[in-house]
Amino acid sequence: MSEIDDDPQPNSAVTDPELVSLVQRLVEIDSSNPDLGSTGRGEAAVADFITGWLAPHGCEISRLEASPGRPSVVAIWRGSGGGRTLMLNGHIDTVSLDSYEGDGLAPVVREGAMFGRGSYDMKSGIAAMMIAASTAAERPHRGDIVLALVADEEFESAGTVEVLKHVTADGAVVVEPSDGEVTLAHRGLVWLDVVITGRAAHGSRPDLGRDAIVQAGRFLARLGDLARDLASRPGHPILGSANVHASLVRGGVEMSSYPAECTVGVEWRTLPGQDVDTVVAEIDALLVAVSAEHPGFSCRIVPGLTEPPFEADRSSAVVHSVLASVEAVTGRAPVLRGEPFWTDCALLAEAGIPAVLFGVTGGGAHAATEWVDLASVETVARVLERTIGDFCA
Repeated sequence: MSEIDDDPQPNSAVTDPELVSLVQRLVEIDSSNPDLGSTGRGEAAVADFITGWLAPHGCEISRLEASPGRPSVVAIWRGSGGGRTLMLNGHIDTVSLDSYEGDGLAPVVREGAMFGRGSYDMKSGIAAMMIAASTAAERPHRGDIVLALVADEEFESAGTVEVLKHVTADGAVVVEPSDGEVTLAHRGLVWLDVVITGRAAHGSRPDLGRDAIVQAGRFLARLGDLARDLASRPGHPILGSANVHASLVRGGVEMSSYPAECTVGVEWRTLPGQDVDTVVAEIDALLVAVSAEHPGFSCRIVPGLTEPPFEADRSSAVVHSVLASVEAVTGRAPVLRGEPFWTDCALLAEAGIPAVLFGVTGGGAHAATEWVDLASVETVARVLERTIGDFCA
């Protein structure tokens, strides 16, 4: 998520009381992801609240819950026909409350900002989506308006994966925080393990043992060189360079033995055009070089999680609608950006749904203090409402 801002300077403009109240109520409900900590409560309670809020607003509501206690809510306002369907996508889970300083479920409003767990990432975006969709749906629209309020984005994005088995659209806006700028691309990721093999032996018998951890050190030195090399290569116009680093090192069983194995967990943040094959080829070439310098070096690569990078089609109708709406609401040309982190935009794009990301201003995502600029929430709601009217007309 966005970088932590330790010195928030929120806009003190007056914000719609209904919108502020909705953000506050959402923050008060614990929807911390149980896969990120033992105290996580899951999304059931916040899904209940959202369903109750949406029920009087004339939409069809579905609850998707492949994993018990981990529901996503889909709300659809049907159009009169012949128009394009727009999906607004946002996640209703948060990271753990354990890392929050103070009571993350007791939101505080101060100088135009609301503080609390999920206020920025992303209960405020959920509130903007709900207000915008329900308001836009009161006017004639030919295309369907879809809210996808999804579970589990903070861990495996199981909610969006499940939603896409049931719902499609002609375009989508992911309402993750973006500080009022329009995100057109983000990096993907590849996780893999490099398993280096040594030979176990008593610590007093170097003639019999081969230290897998020392062998891993030779690989790690080369990996550091590769990281610097990536930074110097030509990068993406708005994402910059790919990056790679060692995330975990596991090896050895006791102090008095030569370790027979050492595993290095590697993360590579990919650019559009890069995938797991790209990454494995680069790491393999590095390991071949280490092997040439150190006879007896033995290893294998074990690929793990892969999430694709994302790049919006700038000619798509949804990108045009969002850019035009941002300019109309703010009176300024939209600022375009790329994100270093991964989002559900990539899943939507893989499903054939043109997507773009636009959201609120604030700071402290996943941090000890989290806040959102309430005036930006109103701006996002107005931009989404206008985008719906343009896209679904």
